[in-house]
Amino acid sequence: MRLSRRLALTAFAAVSGAIPVKVRALIPMRIGVIGAGWLGGTVGRRWVEAGHEVMFSSRHPDELLAMTRPLGPRASVGTPRQAAEFGSVLLFAVPYSALPQLGRALQDAIRGKIVLDACNPGPSGEAELTRECEVNGVAATSVKYLPGTRLVRAFSAVDATSVAASGIRGSTLGVPIAGDDDEAIQTAAQLVRDAGCEPVVVGKLADARSFQRGGPGFRANTTAAKLRSVLGLPDGP
Repeated sequence: MRLSRRLALTAFAAVSGAIPVKVRALIPMRIGVIGAGWLGGTVGRRWVEAGHEVMFSSRHPDELLAMTRPLGPRASVGTPRQAAEFGSVLLFAVPYSALPQLGRALQDAIRGKIVLDACNPGPSGEAELTRECEVNGVAATSVKYLPGTRLVRAFSAVDATSVAASGIRGSTLGVPIAGDDDEAIQTAAQLVRDAGCEPVVVGKLADARSFQRGGPGFRANTTAAKLRSVLGLPDGP
């Protein structure tokens, strides 16, 4: 696709409310979305619109075709294993109780890859797993069940509706992220921008407690400046 046509399509999508008006320069990536529900589907659609190749996955991939067909050739569907093998970067957006089993089943396919972990244990989830997250922190627990990955907590503290609305009416959503791998953090931050939001780097994985369930940053759904204030972080650039 020539640049002029890409810009025209981006402008049309922006006017129709699909993506923010600002055109982002980016390096296209191959991204596997493990769990294409409310959040995974919303973030993944934003990435496709920004120019990335995204494979959306579920146990029943054919059920995702109605969502992906309008997105064009950069969007595809597959099983979780196919998505894990497809992506150089992965987004996990599944019920937290599914994480241990997925980590075992996909261990060879996800090893060494940057993983954006958007999963949250819920009060109605498995009691033992929820207690483990409360004691050790969600980030540390995710690292345990997704071993060998370059994990970043990202998109875990925001609602899909807030992601979908970000940048369209002049207000950009701040998305807290945390990780121990500097390159993975940089990649996650760029993908937050490509989803039409603004990254707020909170710190290392241990610092992700501040935006897990019960923390001040969880479901704040506000601008980056206000989020930094809520989390007690210095002002950003």
